[in-house]
Amino acid sequence: MPTTDNQGSFLNLISIRRNQVTAMDNDQELEDLELFQKNVADLFSGFLASAEEPSSAKSGVETIDSPVTARDNYIPPPPLLSISWFRNLLDAFLCCEAEFKAVLVSGRDPSQFTRPPLDRLIPDLLERSIKALDVCNAVTHGVELVRHWQKLAQIAVTALQQNPIGEGQVRRARKALTALLASTVFDVKENSNGNVHGKSAERSWSFGRRGGGGGATMNNKDPNGRNLSSFSWSVAKSWSSAKQIQAMSANLAAPRGGESTGLALPVYIISTILVFVMWALVAAIPCQERTGLATHLPLPKQLAWAQPLVSLQEKIGEEWKKKEKKGNAGLLEEVHRMEKLAQSLVEFADSFVFPMEEEKATAVAAQVKELAEICEKMEEGLGPLQQQVREVFHRIVRSRAEVLDVLDPVTKLPTPVPY
Repeated sequence: MPTTDNQGSFLNLISIRRNQVTAMDNDQELEDLELFQKNVADLFSGFLASAEEPSSAKSGVETIDSPVTARDNYIPPPPLLSISWFRNLLDAFLCCEAEFKAVLVSGRDPSQFTRPPLDRLIPDLLERSIKALDVCNAVTHGVELVRHWQKLAQIAVTALQQNPIGEGQVRRARKALTALLASTVFDVKENSNGNVHGKSAERSWSFGRRGGGGGATMNNKDPNGRNLSSFSWSVAKSWSSAKQIQAMSANLAAPRGGESTGLALPVYIISTILVFVMWALVAAIPCQERTGLATHLPLPKQLAWAQPLVSLQEKIGEEWKKKEKKGNAGLLEEVHRMEKLAQSLVEFADSFVFPMEEEKATAVAAQVKELAEICEKMEEGLGPLQQQVREVFHRIVRSRAEVLDVLDPVTKLPTPVPY
C-alpha cells in the first residue's frame, strides 16, 4: 500500500478519535448542566413547599386525616422569612455556589473564558460579587441591630415575669419597649451599620484591589481590646442597599439561542440565585436606605429551575407591600411579631393599674410568654445566622479569587475585569 494511503488512514483515525472525545466532553458538560439545574430546582422547590404549607400544619394543629405516627414524627418547616428560613436559604446558596464552581472551573480550559459570551459574563459576575460583599456587610450590621432589639425585649420580659407585677416592673418594661419601638423606626439613612446612636462615617470599601493593602478583612477587636462580632465597615450617607440590589440585577439577562445550553447558563443561574438571596436578606434585615427596593426581580418564569424562585419572590414581594413602615424594621418574621407584642404591652403599661384584674393578668402573661419565646429563638438563631452571612462573604471572596487565578495565565479579557 502506498505511503500516502497509510498517512491518510492514520489521519482519519485521529480525526475520528478527536471527534469522539469532543462528543464525550460535550455530553458530560450537558449532563453536568442538567444536573445543576435539577439540583437548583429541587432545593428551591423545598423552600416554596414550606412557604405554601397550610398554617394549621405550621402551627402544629392536628387534622382529622393525620395518622398518629405521621403527627408524632412531624417536624414543621420554618415559617417564611424567619431566622431559621434564612439560615436554610444561605445553606442552599452555599451548596449551589459550590456546585457552580465545580461546573465552571474544574478541569476547564481557561481559554474558554476569553471567548464570547463568557468574556462578557465572567466580568459581570465578578462585579456582581463585589456588590454582594457590600450587601453581606450591611446585613451583618443589620443583624447586630436586631440583637440589640432582642436585648431590649428581654429586659421587658424579665420585668413582666415578676409575680406580682408592680409599678416599678411596668415602668422598666415600658422604658425598654419604647426604646425598642423607637429604634425600629429609626432613620435608616442616618442610623446604619447596626449603630443605634446614629453616627455615620465615610465608606471604606469591603473589597480592595487584588494584592493591595485593602481587601475583604474582618476587624476582630476594637481599640479597647474587646472582641467584635461584626465586620469592620462603614458607609457614606449616600450608600443605598436598594440601589445596590438594583445594580446587581440591572444586566441580568437570560442566555438565548446556543448560549442557553453552554457555560453561559450556569453563570446566569448562579447570578440569579445570588441576586435573589441578597434581595431577600435586604428585605428582611434592617439595612441602610431600602426605599425603592423592588418587589420583583427579572427572573425567567419559563425556565423550570427558576419557577420556585419566581414564586418565592412573589410571596416576599406581597409581604413587603403589606408593611406600612417600608425600609425600617424589615420583614424578618420574629421582628414583626416582636413589634406587635411590644406595641400591645406598651398600651398595657400606659393603662396599668395595680392590682391587675385576673383576666387582664392572664392576657398579659400570655403575651409575655410569646415574647419570651421570640427572644429565645433570636438568642439561638441570630448568632449562627450572622456567622452564615460571614461564611457567604468569605466564600464569595474565595470563589472570585479562584476565577481570577484561572484567568491570569490566559490573554486578558476584552472587557476589563473589576479588581
